[in-house]
Amino acid sequence: MIEKKLKEIAALVSGDFREEFGDVAVGGVSIDTRKISKGNLFIPFKGEKTDGHRFVEEAIKSGAHASLWQKDVPNAPEHLPIILVDDTLAALQELARGYRDELDVKILGITGSNGKTTTKDMTANLLARKYKVQKTEGNYNNHIGLPLTILGLRRDTEVAVLEMGMSSKGEIELLTKLARPDAVIITNIGEAHLLDLGSREAIADAKLEIIQGLKGGGEIIFHGDEPLLQERLKNYSGDGTLKTFGKNHDNDLYPVKMEQVAGGSNFVTNKSDFVFHLPVLGTHNILNALAAMLAAEFLGVPFDSMGDGFAGLKLTSMRMEMVEGKHGEKIINDAYNASPTAMKAAIDLVSNLTGFQRKILVLGDMLELGPLEAEYHEQIGKELEAGKIQYVFTYGKLGAYIAKGAAEVLGEEHVFAFQNKTLLSEKLKEYVNSETLLLVKASRGMRLEEVVFSLQQEG
Repeated sequence: MIEKKLKEIAALVSGDFREEFGDVAVGGVSIDTRKISKGNLFIPFKGEKTDGHRFVEEAIKSGAHASLWQKDVPNAPEHLPIILVDDTLAALQELARGYRDELDVKILGITGSNGKTTTKDMTANLLARKYKVQKTEGNYNNHIGLPLTILGLRRDTEVAVLEMGMSSKGEIELLTKLARPDAVIITNIGEAHLLDLGSREAIADAKLEIIQGLKGGGEIIFHGDEPLLQERLKNYSGDGTLKTFGKNHDNDLYPVKMEQVAGGSNFVTNKSDFVFHLPVLGTHNILNALAAMLAAEFLGVPFDSMGDGFAGLKLTSMRMEMVEGKHGEKIINDAYNASPTAMKAAIDLVSNLTGFQRKILVLGDMLELGPLEAEYHEQIGKELEAGKIQYVFTYGKLGAYIAKGAAEVLGEEHVFAFQNKTLLSEKLKEYVNSETLLLVKASRGMRLEEVVFSLQQEG
């Protein structure tokens, strides 16, 4: 993590400070008084509803050694070691930029509509076969989280795997220019953020901003089956190398065999006869693994050693996580996020898994899809295959459109729509036993994991 004297931090952020505090030692950064570690630099933000400057004294009493202070906020405490800056958020970002410039670290940047976190976890595991690796923790992938991640990098870290999220145009450009990655991955282009960006074409353009920070001689790894990416990169004139992954055999890396097995997925690639095993289900996760393999190969990890990297894989929770309910039912908890592309992939997986007498989908609203959101939801239901899915339970106002479409395929007696999770859970328990497989999936804001927790409890 960053360790400097207050005067050195002030120089990086173009801030003002009282000379008597210039030699105060600072180690690490925090934006939350509840998570202060001794020696931290506290960074307050001035928001619409609350102002972090109110907590500066509390932060220092809790162990912080210094704090930033935005100049337009009155009553700066002159008796405390503070640095006056024009904008505390911009100062955080500039501090991260300066610290990144000091580090001898390779950086791998990852973006995409779906699969960023899973690909990040896979890539970090593979790279750990050869390097000291750190990665984005939790959802620290935005204009605040990514700078904090950079500032938390240890000086002996050799590779950092950084996830880059967005909600609007220009955000990834900011992040990639802060991180200056040696290689980047674009997992796919889906429908997430249609509400903000308006079209998949605009989403593709926003994701491709990640290239703008790529260091010379870097590598651009992208989903080669996605026409929007192929079209935009066919005339790429930079000095980066293009590498593709996907199902199609014209990609640089593709699977020649895929199999869903107990406890995960097996696959063989065009590069060797080795059977790789992922402890996670889903064809889409095999594609995420291919992206991770290309990134690891770029940084010199031997291809033949990657099987061991996948064997110890621990994914961030609620991403195709297989758990068991109280009645022995198997539950795929994929409640962290959802888009039409990701939901179709998960449903396809469940539809084709064998060994279960009954398969049930528990689906909730997919958020931020824009004006066609109702149509997207109804189409999910209409594309189900009768005989492969026995029951559908939905939650939420938009989920009701999934139920409407599903009823046309499965019949109304096999479809249940709810606006109350408790009622949904109680009804669902009537339909599960040890021969049941459930998929639980929705956007994060729906908190559909609460249904999973209910199934794991007595009653």
